[in-house]
Amino acid sequence: MGEGFVTDLTRPVLVLNANYEPLNVCDTKRAVGLLVTGKAELVVNGRGHIRTARIIYPAPSVIRLEHMIRRPRPRVKLSKREVFRRDNFTCQYCGRQTPHLTIDHVIPRHRGGGHRWDNLVAACPPCNRRKGGRSAAEAQMTLRRKPGEPPATANYLFGRHLKENSEWEKYIQGW
Repeated sequence: MGEGFVTDLTRPVLVLNANYEPLNVCDTKRAVGLLVTGKAELVVNGRGHIRTARIIYPAPSVIRLEHMIRRPRPRVKLSKREVFRRDNFTCQYCGRQTPHLTIDHVIPRHRGGGHRWDNLVAACPPCNRRKGGRSAAEAQMTLRRKPGEPPATANYLFGRHLKENSEWEKYIQGW
């Protein structure tokens, strides 16, 4: 394959709305499909080109949709990974950063505590065992930070891709 040609069609591409608001991240293959069908325009080509049998296409890093997409206010999906990310991979009881974290229900589920942002925290296994099926107050443990849903800012949603895609920064930081 010649120099400057892309073979990895799974690399992330930032998708902007018509007003340059960050909307989504898709793979290169989907982004090229949007460009070819005229549904999007190329904003940044930082990755060379994609060669087909007949045509050479730019390999996009950032694309912008041609028409404005109306969507509801974005929210961060509740998942184990997102709870860890919100809590900065730190135990919310002792403050220790460890790769072996667990999820703790501040109010245990058997006492009516729900599976919600404001009731879930990251905890190291020793703290989670120490707390057991009791509330934090009963176990005489205090939370470092009150849990809640993280804000769905563009930087929070797409910031994890910035290390490999520094050209996205100017499109993400303003939102």
